Amino acid sequence: MVRILLAEDQVLVAQGLKMMIETDDELRVTGEAKHGKAAIDLCEKQHFDIAVLDIRMPEMDGLQTARVIRRRWPEMKVLMLTTFNDDEYALEALRLGAHGYMLKDADAGTLIDTVKKCLVGGLQLQGEVAAKVMPRLLQTKKADSKPRHSLTPREMDILQQIGEGRSNKEISAELALSVGTVKNHISQLLDKLGLRDRTQLAIYAIRNDYV
Repeated sequence: MVRILLAEDQVLVAQGLKMMIETDDELRVTGEAKHGKAAIDLCEKQHFDIAVLDIRMPEMDGLQTARVIRRRWPEMKVLMLTTFNDDEYALEALRLGAHGYMLKDADAGTLIDTVKKCLVGGLQLQGEVAAKVMPRLLQTKKADSKPRHSLTPREMDILQQIGEGRSNKEISAELALSVGTVKNHISQLLDKLGLRDRTQLAIYAIRNDYV
């Protein structure tokens, strides 16, 4: 069973999200919070596999909450939800290490699919959000790009796959490698490039023309 923390300050919205998520037998909302501080308190008491966070909440918003979760519980995945199709929010969420960003008006199937893909490591952006965010990343890559590192051809292949949002399992199938080998290469890439997590690898791949 996948344990989910749901942080949403609007009661009816939270109820609707919970009902949609739990239509899948593998997913259960085992913690609910109305603001970021309550979400952090729950994380200190329970284990969650993924946090689904509203961007705008009282006391501590979703971005602040994501920052704390990624620092204190780096193994926990983070999916941001918002009613605002605002690329600035999405960019900041990615900078903080969020694994996905989507709008609340998504249907149950899209929400469940996004949660599951976040869990296996893919970077997930809802189509209309990605359409706005990717050009912004590409616009900044020239100023922000880092010197090319001495990556092996295999590492470059994997970096490209990560930049395209593929999970370890999908990369394994595409490149005919074991999942364990893919994980080892990703660890080496993080170490070699001095990056923190998979999201930063994806952004690096985009900014440095691997995608």
